[in-house]
Amino acid sequence: MHEAILSLHGVTFAYRDSEILALRDVNLRIEEGQFVLVVGPSGSGKSTLLRTVNGLVPHFSGGRISGNVRVAGHDPIAEGPHAMSPMVGFVHQDPESQFVVDRVEDELAFAMENQGLPQALMQARIEEVLTQLNMTHLRQRRITTLSAGEKQRVAIGSVLTLQPQVLVLDEPTSQLDPQAAEEVLITCRQLNRDLGLTVVLSEHRLERVVQHADRVIYLPALDEPPASGKPREMLMQIPFAPPLVQLAKALHWEPIPLTIEAAQPFCTELQLRPVKRRSRQHPEATCIEVRDLWYDYHGIEALRGLNLRAGPGELIALMGRNGSGKTTLLKHLVGLLCPKRGEVRINGSDTRQVSIDALIEHVGYVPQDPSSLLFADTVRQELEFTRRAHGLPPVDTNLWLTRLGLAGLAERYPRALSVGERQRAALAAILVAEPSVLLLDEPTRGLDPGEKEALADFLRQQTTQGRTVVLATHDVELAAQAAQRVVILDRGRVLADGPAREVMSLSEEFSPQVSRLFRDPWLLTAQDVMEARSSES
Repeated sequence: MHEAILSLHGVTFAYRDSEILALRDVNLRIEEGQFVLVVGPSGSGKSTLLRTVNGLVPHFSGGRISGNVRVAGHDPIAEGPHAMSPMVGFVHQDPESQFVVDRVEDELAFAMENQGLPQALMQARIEEVLTQLNMTHLRQRRITTLSAGEKQRVAIGSVLTLQPQVLVLDEPTSQLDPQAAEEVLITCRQLNRDLGLTVVLSEHRLERVVQHADRVIYLPALDEPPASGKPREMLMQIPFAPPLVQLAKALHWEPIPLTIEAAQPFCTELQLRPVKRRSRQHPEATCIEVRDLWYDYHGIEALRGLNLRAGPGELIALMGRNGSGKTTLLKHLVGLLCPKRGEVRINGSDTRQVSIDALIEHVGYVPQDPSSLLFADTVRQELEFTRRAHGLPPVDTNLWLTRLGLAGLAERYPRALSVGERQRAALAAILVAEPSVLLLDEPTRGLDPGEKEALADFLRQQTTQGRTVVLATHDVELAAQAAQRVVILDRGRVLADGPAREVMSLSEEFSPQVSRLFRDPWLLTAQDVMEARSSES
């Protein structure tokens, strides 16, 4: 048998000071030129596995590793990340974390300068990568002025200049809007097909990427061996799948369609009577009121005359392209930013006239990076600290830990958890103060499909208790599952605002898979279709 481009034999790894194995006896073989998708539950070891490919595990992470890893004939365990960088290009979840300089062309040159390549060769490779990634017009731009999708392409370009044989990407679309995500994934697929580049990519939002993959590797819960195979074969075996595949499995469509186009012929056979539910009206009471809100960052307008009103018990999905103003709006609602013009009122109080400490008695905010809220020694202590900080009496923290699936992690160090686990820990630390308004910024980042479904159920339960939930998200499937109302922002203004079914069914960019298949506002999710089918006369 010929040598694979990437192989792992008997790889076992545990992080420093941890008795829990992050990888146990992993055996994998990836052939040159494959596009491989790595999936699995949150905390199953996906990021750890990817980091063994270039030696970040164990050289950067520390810990105990055994077994053999070979990439393009090299041993990353022995050689480390610097020596492996010409063979393996690694793109992190957060592209900004790997930028070193502030201008696009300089960032593309940095890795080559570190390798001591001649100036003429460096310039030729920069031109080649700029052309490959359609970034020529960005070469002189400051990275801080780029959109999230453009930053992701710069991160990819910065590793491609070394002409690696393997490109590894850890959840590359987790912070991208649907269009930017599709652009990045198409770019990766083109590099794979045109250059024969081996691509290994992890992702939770399977609906975005599964159609591009040649092979799927599934990492189950720890202590179980990985499984791998062709996408259709694996989607029949693993416990979660994109909505389109969920529907196909339930209705016994064969072969399983991976795209809307492939699913359309099956729809002609269905006779559906959609269950039409009355859209919830805006509550008469108001707990959030935003009037003519303007804000700019050093002259660049982020919000431009924005108006928004929300009442108790509403669950609002705030959507829009990267840079449309979602995070800026949330920061105004919690008092982290002060309006340049206009006003923001929470429960009748003008945010310019009350302190942040007074606001957070009513408003809980979970930012995109949950680690910024976590500093205690254990998850349980995070919740206990929140209660004390708000002057609240102690409660049984087990209740909140159980609700958010954290009971087994109660005594763990929060910053050592996976991204999805940290997200839930931060949410628990905020909710334990029982705020009347809950603001979530990209809450599904790092969450596996099962955790996402549980989160949607949990948030709906919160609204039944009168809590107002506003979540800024690029996850159209979460919005379709959970939101009563969708507000789409465009360049700092409200582009659309209404019932989720109406707004999402009319949007090309922010429409879920099932809606794009049936083009019916009453059919947003696979569950809607099954209910419509079961109600046939």
